Amino acid sequence: MQHRTLAHTTVGAIGLGAMPLSIEHRPDESRAIATVHAALDAGVTLIDTADSYHWHAGEEGHNERLIARALASYAGDTSGVLVATKGGRGRPGDGSWTVDAAPGRLKRAAEASAARLGVEAVGLYQLHKPDPAVPWEESVGALRELLDAGTIRAAGISNVTTGQIRQAYEILGDGLVSVQNRYSPAVRDSEPELRLSTELGLAFLPWSPLGGISRSSLDGPSGPVSAGTAFHEVAAERGVSPQQVTLAWLLRRSPAVIPLPGASRPASVTDSAQAAGLRLTDAELGRLEASLPAPPA
Repeated sequence: MQHRTLAHTTVGAIGLGAMPLSIEHRPDESRAIATVHAALDAGVTLIDTADSYHWHAGEEGHNERLIARALASYAGDTSGVLVATKGGRGRPGDGSWTVDAAPGRLKRAAEASAARLGVEAVGLYQLHKPDPAVPWEESVGALRELLDAGTIRAAGISNVTTGQIRQAYEILGDGLVSVQNRYSPAVRDSEPELRLSTELGLAFLPWSPLGGISRSSLDGPSGPVSAGTAFHEVAAERGVSPQQVTLAWLLRRSPAVIPLPGASRPASVTDSAQAAGLRLTDAELGRLEASLPAPPA
């Protein structure tokens, strides 16, 4: 697998979004752990989690504990694996999401995440979402304090605007290493944030990167079928899945991009990881771009 720079280290160019392993309709633990192990076998070394990735009330940290168990039970070397977690959101257990990025709450959450992951310091800690009730500089200031205290080794921000990226960069400096926004063929609202991240040398971690592309038959039927797009046509010509073509397209958007496709079974994550070795031609890229609406200026 090709590698990319993140948090002063290198990680596989395709990461694993671990949320599906813990939220609604999650797999049983044996399959969940097998999925993480399959990701590691395929060369994935970035795993993205959050304290709010759980299903029921009272399960805070479910996904973090699961990832910790999966890493502990893996037969291979995990020293090069970067676990990125997030704080600042909650799930009451009724399917809704809350936001609480008050400084005190973030600092307590980061300490709890480190304990659940079984690490002295969180490798990458990300502010999950700006809190409209808390001044942005105060939430980011909590990340600065966590860095200074050694509770986290690097900081990231998620679901942010270009203005928030610039302000966070002023506060955190080299401590800020990543931006995690939604970005996919169907949702390109974060094109300005992608450009700015590339300019500042920050990793850009697209969440829900396969939006607009129907899930593979490996995952079974779900949602609206989008077969027939240029991504499916190129995939058929190449003999690979549309998901691989989508992830390969994302990797060509910028050297800062490290997609985080979710997975809930080993076959899915194995397929996604293979996108790191798929080299799209300029002609193929042109076809894919021509099939999409123009991104924001």
